Amino acid sequence: MAYRNRVPKTFCTTREAAELLGVSLRTAQLWTESGLLKAWKTDGGHRRISRESIERLLAVPSRHGVTKVCKSFKPAAQSVKAYQLSILVVADEDDLCRLYETSLSRWSMRPCVTVVSDEYEALIRVGLQRPDMVIVDLQQPDSNDLQKIQSIRTVPELAKTSIVVVTDHGLGDIKDPSGIPPGIPVLPKPIPFDQLRGIAEQIAFTRI
Repeated sequence: MAYRNRVPKTFCTTREAAELLGVSLRTAQLWTESGLLKAWKTDGGHRRISRESIERLLAVPSRHGVTKVCKSFKPAAQSVKAYQLSILVVADEDDLCRLYETSLSRWSMRPCVTVVSDEYEALIRVGLQRPDMVIVDLQQPDSNDLQKIQSIRTVPELAKTSIVVVTDHGLGDIKDPSGIPPGIPVLPKPIPFDQLRGIAEQIAFTRI
């Protein structure tokens, strides 16, 4: 009787990846689009995800709701690692919260990250924690969102807090774009994590 050697499966479908990671299909799709999960498409147009990249993400602790990711490191003189940057992320959807959390927590600079989905909780934490950087993810920008950004900017104690807006819409698509205070970067989606990291590194460097 012949036996066939079984070769371990080195890839998964997006749905299989979501089940292995314990996340929604939408989260798995977001992670794939952002590059957290390595993927490719077959000739038939079906997406396949590297099993190795899934295993790497499985090593990252899962959190829900309000999260705080603070990892210790050894400070290095004259380096961005000499200062642990505090970042507050405000995003409406749970999937987006998890995407930001997972991505930012993997940065080599090891920032202290707090992720909230409630706008009122965000304003409370901004006042209490005085983060170095606030990332506001705007799904459907309106006057209320812009008012929150203006409120953060006008608090004297938060004068050194840097705000970055990430949105599907350009300034021309935002109602009353004049409501965004000058000097606040508006970055387009898909979420430009490389640009965000560059901004974070510049902020950390000024804190040394």
